[in-house]
Amino acid sequence: MTVTAEDLDVALVAVDVALQPVTLRDWSSVPGTGELTAWQTAEHLGDCLLSYAAQLATRQVDGYVRFEAFADKEATSAQVLEFARAGGGILAATVRGAPADARAYHPSGIADPEGFAAMGCVEALVHGEDIARGLGVALDPPRDVCARVLARMFPQVNEDVDAWTALLWATDRVQLPGRGRQTGWRWRGSPLGGD
Repeated sequence: MTVTAEDLDVALVAVDVALQPVTLRDWSSVPGTGELTAWQTAEHLGDCLLSYAAQLATRQVDGYVRFEAFADKEATSAQVLEFARAGGGILAATVRGAPADARAYHPSGIADPEGFAAMGCVEALVHGEDIARGLGVALDPPRDVCARVLARMFPQVNEDVDAWTALLWATDRVQLPGRGRQTGWRWRGSPLGGD
């Protein structure tokens, strides 16, 4: 199972479908991820996705490309969601253009294009879920994408439950009966083959 730029496109569409109907609300007063508001979470998502694209584009293996991206502070909820989608689109284009043997830095392991596509999917889906919960709406991504992302990023997770639920559990968004919390969770950035 390979995670592709198309999977990232699909994940971004799922986030957009869930959040677009509630963009008229004020996201600056709604919970997002941790201490962040929904607006700040969307901004963080855009920055993460752009950062991954920069890593892969430069093939930097010794650390992060040193920049941070911000949404305009006057951006509406719809505009900050657009910022996040743009970051995802740039990452997807970068993944599509990268040769399979490209490698770049991530603290969880030197990653390949598939790894960056999968990281982008995790970021989009779990932060999209964080925003959706704060706004009282549901995010319902395709389970086949979740299964591929889970297999690539969290190969230690035994998927004996719904793939979306398993991905949320792996990133400490839900609890599962009989399983401990995933505090301090970490994905696998390096290719599964070990190169």
